[in-house]
Amino acid sequence: MFDYFKGFITDKRKNSKGTYLTIESSGVGYLLEITERDFNSLSINEDKPQKIYSLLTHREDAMSLYGFSNRETRDIFQILLSVSGVGAKMGIALLNEFDACDVISLVIDGNFKELTRAKGVGPKLAQKIILELKDKLIKTELPRSGSKSIPQTQAISDTQTVLISLGYEEDEIEDAIKKVLPTITDNSNSEEVLRKALTTLSM
Repeated sequence: MFDYFKGFITDKRKNSKGTYLTIESSGVGYLLEITERDFNSLSINEDKPQKIYSLLTHREDAMSLYGFSNRETRDIFQILLSVSGVGAKMGIALLNEFDACDVISLVIDGNFKELTRAKGVGPKLAQKIILELKDKLIKTELPRSGSKSIPQTQAISDTQTVLISLGYEEDEIEDAIKKVLPTITDNSNSEEVLRKALTTLSM
């Protein structure tokens, strides 16, 4: 329902239930729960408008707004919520511990032990997250037309697949990879390619 809010961050707060910010847009203040990473990186600024990507969740007893400083983190949060047994609090806990690129890499690599670093995530749930999400992130068959200028290493192919699953268009993915290729020290390193492409796409 809400893709993002663009306005002024007027307040940040932290309590036993979580971390929050208030963003004022068109005269309305919206309270959004955010990750601790964003709580530490975003600042109150009533002079410069900021864009916060959002997700509205609905339960029988409540509606909640969640905010993120970039689109890919919001999208990974939404994907995490599709796993049975992973609610919003667990999704936030995972994104408190790992950035979006780390979550993607850990799921694709099947590294459930590392996922258990997140508060409240045990081995069984970590394995379930990998089982339910791995195919979502890597099964997309990518069209190859128009991509001849990009060296098709496995890392680049994996990066294209993941970015398409996150909703990015093929053309913008190709442009992002072309931009970052000269800065990549090892184009067989999936994590480096993905991280730099995501950074470029979020600018």
